[in-house]
Amino acid sequence: MLMIRLQRVGRKNQPSFRLVLTDSKNAAKSGKFLEILGSHNYRKEDTVLKGDRINHWIKMGAQLSDSANNLLISNKIISGKKINVLPKKTVPKKEEVAA
Repeated sequence: MLMIRLQRVGRKNQPSFRLVLTDSKNAAKSGKFLEILGSHNYRKEDTVLKGDRINHWIKMGAQLSDSANNLLISNKIISGKKINVLPKKTVPKKEEVAA
């Protein structure tokens, strides 16, 4: 299955990301991707996206990762609601008191 997701590039402590089309079985750091669809730098808020190619691959059946989905919604490439990507808080278990 094809997947559109973010791939981290850049130096240590200076992250920037590529939006790539890859097989879902490939690891994010493997470097095996079919096409570069854009880039995003969170530190400078600099985003370059190929909207026509992204829409083409979505129509061909490529799935979006949650972070890529939120990035595309923010830049108005696609429409919809953002997905919460933060981990859910776990409630600490209370110790049961023997009565």
